[in-house]
This record gives sequence, structure tokens and C-alpha cells, in this order.
Amino acid sequence: MEQPQKRELPDAQRSGQERAAVPRLGAPRSPRVFRVLFAETPFPAIRVGLPQCRESRYPSTIPPLACGLLGRLSAAVCFDPDRAACRRKSISLFPYSTWLNRPPAWPCSGNADEAARHCISCTDQAWLCYGWLALGVPTHGSCSLGARCPRGAVTACLCPSPRSTQNPKTSAIVKELVAEGNVAELQKYFGSRMEFGTAGLRAAMGAGISHMNDLTIIQTTQGFCRYLEKNFSDLKKRGVVIGFDARAHLSSGGSSKRFARLAANTFISQGVPVYLFSDITPTPFVPYTVTHLKLCAGIMVTASHNPKQDNGYKVYWENGAQIISPHDKGISQAIEENKEPWPQAWDDKQIDSSVLLHDPYATINKEYFKDIQKQCFHRKINKETNLKFVHTSVHGVGHKFVQLAFQAFDLRPPFAVPEQKDPDPEFPTVKYPNPEEGKGVLTLSFALAEKDGAKIILANDPDADRLAVAEKQESGEWKVFSGNELGALLGWWIFTCWKNQNRDACAIKDVYMLSSTVSSKILRAIALKEGFHFEETLTGFKWMGNRAKQLMDQGKAVLFAFEEAIGYMCCPAVLDKDGVSAAVITAEMASFLATRNLSLSQQLKAVYDEYGLHITKASYFICHDPKVIQQLFDNLRNYDGKDTYPKSCGRFKVSGIRDLTTGYDSSQPDQKAILPISKSSQMITFTFANGGVATMRTSGTEPKIKYYSELCAPPGNSDVEQLKKELDELVNALEKHFFQPEKNNLQRKTE
Repeated sequence: MEQPQKRELPDAQRSGQERAAVPRLGAPRSPRVFRVLFAETPFPAIRVGLPQCRESRYPSTIPPLACGLLGRLSAAVCFDPDRAACRRKSISLFPYSTWLNRPPAWPCSGNADEAARHCISCTDQAWLCYGWLALGVPTHGSCSLGARCPRGAVTACLCPSPRSTQNPKTSAIVKELVAEGNVAELQKYFGSRMEFGTAGLRAAMGAGISHMNDLTIIQTTQGFCRYLEKNFSDLKKRGVVIGFDARAHLSSGGSSKRFARLAANTFISQGVPVYLFSDITPTPFVPYTVTHLKLCAGIMVTASHNPKQDNGYKVYWENGAQIISPHDKGISQAIEENKEPWPQAWDDKQIDSSVLLHDPYATINKEYFKDIQKQCFHRKINKETNLKFVHTSVHGVGHKFVQLAFQAFDLRPPFAVPEQKDPDPEFPTVKYPNPEEGKGVLTLSFALAEKDGAKIILANDPDADRLAVAEKQESGEWKVFSGNELGALLGWWIFTCWKNQNRDACAIKDVYMLSSTVSSKILRAIALKEGFHFEETLTGFKWMGNRAKQLMDQGKAVLFAFEEAIGYMCCPAVLDKDGVSAAVITAEMASFLATRNLSLSQQLKAVYDEYGLHITKASYFICHDPKVIQQLFDNLRNYDGKDTYPKSCGRFKVSGIRDLTTGYDSSQPDQKAILPISKSSQMITFTFANGGVATMRTSGTEPKIKYYSELCAPPGNSDVEQLKKELDELVNALEKHFFQPEKNNLQRKTE
């Protein structure tokens, strides 16, 4: 005879062991069922909106949570028609539903047992958290449910706060996805929070904690503000500067200007003075303002040359350089501790009447151009030159500022590409708004140059901190200089100008130039012959800017720094890459060379003839799967067994290895790297017996695995073609044996 079914108790009445044994929902059995992913673990299937949800393995006397969505709450709600019963069973965790309008009964500091008294299961609790996050509701506190949840399901279930996002566009996006049951997209939006690092934030604009939006900007700025308060006792006297570019995202209502105003509002609400630029501005103007006005910090809202949907939040310290560790970790922790928006966090209109709001636009425009004129050494030639230039800002902010820079140097203004000179967040004429990509971005510039008889093209990226240069050759073809080639030219030019201005032979002992470890070693070659100092830093201007400031504080003269990714620091007034000053200094260099009947290409050859040929080749593969990237680098570290690196790459013998992820350097006596290491990024450099060097590393802002290779020859070796052939073979071997693009499903760079 069939045994009567045992009536099971709600979780609230069970012991800890009994609660842990409660069966979870089974696999999906109808189209109405969808699976939810939260953090790393798939939750059991949840049946939505109809009585069929009773098909679950919950006891029939206890309707499962998450069967239906209730109004703006968009969280799992008991769907029992008996509202009183529903309230008794599970609804105490939904304080703002239409069924129960009172403060939450469960304190956010509660532990697992306390939480269990208010929800039927761990899964339901996860659903609650998911629902609040799905609306973009800021949360605070954490509930330690990990002990009773399936592993990885909920390790920090955040408690709800009454303040939800006040951006109707992002709310509408999420509500629509919830209504559609589009779990894949919801997981993208809420699966993980953006990580704040030394590069700040960089992500697509949109809804959810993984995107740039009003809420995440407010939370980030609140954390940054609290961190600055801990580090600067005079923060409310000195203040911060905030700039923004022209990016905007219609569907989510996000824009750089909107984000900048929300950030300003956050600081002003705490009594901190804010120098908010009233109009779009190049990124280098922010670090310049930090040092010029002696402020505590700076924020630039920009995604630089990223795709149009992206935006970013770039942070500078009081020294005018980008932040480095441990500030990134301290700010990140402060963000986690200040997620709930402060009162009036959304009301950015209140800043317009605040005495704490200042507009530095006019002052900085005047002072910046006055300072970069200190790098102008041939004003007479500039006035008389017949050389013509074309400039493109690639739909970004650079047009006006490059025009003003040319005016400051007494150069005739460059021809502006009409289709690209005005800011346009859609970047309609290019696939990628990045002049580093090469000729594809410069098509309109070539056409205008041919029409107006210009021989040189200057191209800034959208936030005007990078510069690409192209020159028409005698053959009629256009040569686009690599970042390393232009770095060689600018390094030679700036040192030559300094040498002509400083006849004291002793002065050179205090002169420095810098470049990143993945850039060409040409500055090192020049330094060895000329007698000044050269230093190599980790990749990125955050390292070069901070090192330059240290040297300057010691009374040293840092003339120049560059990275192969078309970034140049030509003026010590800006401790970051600056495409505006680089553009006008390049124009003066070209104008001077024209008086000697030399082109930029001819002068580059002369530099290599004098200091040694440096042939470089760099590219990248696109990979959107972090696990594949991790496995690729793990394989290189365990190539012929555990903890063994490759001894060769095709026919090329490996003579040295430096791994700045693990800290290993075979060239050092103790096999420990001298440069700082970073376990959060991948970077391995291989030195080969033929003198070649190749570095593989991950990008900090894009889904790319990049590589950089170089062959150096001593002065007098003019067999360029042989060196190029040798480097091509090395790169082909690197791709085939180390990247294995077919096996790892990597996408090659396309022009």
C-alpha cells in the first residue's frame, strides 16, 4: 500500500541540517522554465508566472518563490492567491512590494541561520538578490549564505536597499529582459561587477553592474571620494578636477558629460571643490590641471579609442600621473563599502548653483598652450614653412585643440578632415576609432591630403592623447609610421633641440628618457651614444608618468617618454601621453627638416644609420574567453613539463625569459625580475639567440593578446631587407608555436 506523503516544514521551522537537505528545483520541463546563472553556478530551474510552477519538487503546501514577477520589484515573489499565507511564508524579505509596505525584518548583517528564517531556500534567497540587482537597485551589507548554498551559488548575497536606479532607460532595458526571460543577457549585465584597476574603469555603457551607467558611476565616485578623504586632510580645500569627452549612448541614456556631472555632484555633496570642465576636453588636460592647480586628484570620463558603445573612468593622483598600486586596490575596496547612493546622488542639477563648482576651461586652455610653447624652438621656420598638414580628430575632441596648438607655434593651421572634425559618438566613418589600426582609419585623410597637396597627416584618437603620423613618399604611396618609428624621430628631435639649448657638457648627466618594456629600444641606443640616461618601465604611461615625476622631484630633466601604442610625452607639464603637444611638435620637426630638404622618412633612416637599425613588428589576436587566454600562458610556463618554459620557437633558440606575471627572469642571478610584477595580467618576454626580442601580453582594456617583436643591429648594418625577413620568420614562428591561433580559436587582427 502506498505510504502517505510526509508533510514537510517550511525552512523557517527546520534545523540547519534539515534546511541543507531541502530538495532543490528540478531540471526544466516546459518552455515556461528558464535557468538562471548567478555568479559562477547555475541556479536550479525556476518556473515563472503560472500555476505550473507547482510542478516543482517543493511540497505542494509551500508554493515556491520566484513563481512570477510583481511590479517594479522584478524579484521572485510568492504567487499564492492567498496573500496572507504568502506573506507569512516568504514575503518578509520584500519590504517594498505592494503586498507588504514596511521596513525589512531581516537585518543585512544576518548570518545563514538568520536568513533561513525568512526564506524557503538558498535558491530563493539568490533569486531575491538577483531580482534587486536586475533593477539596478543599490545594495549594502552582505549575507553569508555560502555555508548552506550549493557551492559558488551565493557567496555574498546582497541585501536590498530602497534606492533603485533613477535612470528610466536602464531600468526599462532590464525589465524587458526579465519579461523576455533573456537569462544570457541578464547574466552579462549582472554576473560580475566591473573591476576597478590602475586604468580605472573601462566597459560598455548600459544597464547592470558590469556596465558603465549612472549607478555604477555614482558608486565608483563615492568610493573614490571616501578614499581621497582618508589620504588627504586638505581635500575640501584643494579639490579635484573632472573632464569628459564626447561619448554618448542613446539607448541607455549614458554619456561622458552625464557621468562627469554625476561624479561632480558626488564630491560637491561632501563639501569637496570640483573643477568641472564645462565642455569636452582632451584627456591630457586633466593631468595638466591636477598639477597646475595643485589638486588632490583628477577624473577623465573617456574610453579613448575603444568602440563607440564603451566608456571609461580614468583616475589621476595628486602628482598628475595615473594611479598605480596600492591606490587601485584601496579605491576598489572603498567602492565596495559605498555602494548605496548618498542622499541627492542623482540630482546633478544642484551643482550648478554650488559655490564649490568651478570651471577651469578658459584658464587651462590659456595656461596649457603657454606651457607647451616652451617646446617650440623654431618659430621663424614655423612662420615661413610651405609644408602642408592634414589633421583628423576621428570624430573626437582634438580638432579645436590641435588648431590652437598650431597657432601657439606660429604654424599655419592644418587642413581638417571635414567629415571627422566634429565630435560624433557614433564614429560613422570608421570601423574602429583608433588611428593605431593603420590606413583604414586614414582613408578620408589621404583623400583630403591629395586634394590640398599636403604631405603629412596627423591623426589623434578620440580623446586626443595619442597621435598617428603618415607621410607621402616620393613614389606617391603613403607611409604610416609605427609608434616605435615616430618614437625614434621624436626622441632624436627633442634631444637635438635640448642639446642645442644646453651647451654645458655636465648637464647631460641629469637628462632622462623613458619607454615601456614592449617598445623599441632605440632610445637606449641613442642614450648610450649621447650620454644621457635611459630607463625602461612596465607597459603603460601610469608607470612612465610616475617614474618621470620621481626623477623630476630629484632635479632630473625628463625630456621624453613613449610607448609603441602611439603614445608620446613630449612636454614635462603633462605626465601622461599627449596627442595635442605631440602633433604640433611633430609639425615643427617636419617643417625644420623641410628646410634641409629632408622628409620624416629620410630622417628616420638617418637615425637608424647613426644609432643602429631597429626593426619592429607588433600585432594582436582577439580572444573573448579568459579561460583560453589563461590556458595559453599556462602552457608556455609548462611547455616541456611542469614549470619549464620553451627552449626554442621553431628554428629560433630561446636565450632568455622574463615573466612579469610570476616574477621570473632567467637573466638575473637570483632569477627574480627587477621590474614590478602583476599577477592580474599576463606578460612574458622571450629573448632569442639571434638578438631578437618578443613579448606576449594581455591588454588591460580590450579582449586582446598582443605581441611585440624587435631585431636590433649595430650602426653600419644597412641590410634592412635581410633583417625584415629574419623578423618576419621569427614572428611567424611565434604565432605558430606559441599562440596556436587555430587550436585556441583566436581571431587575427584585420585591417
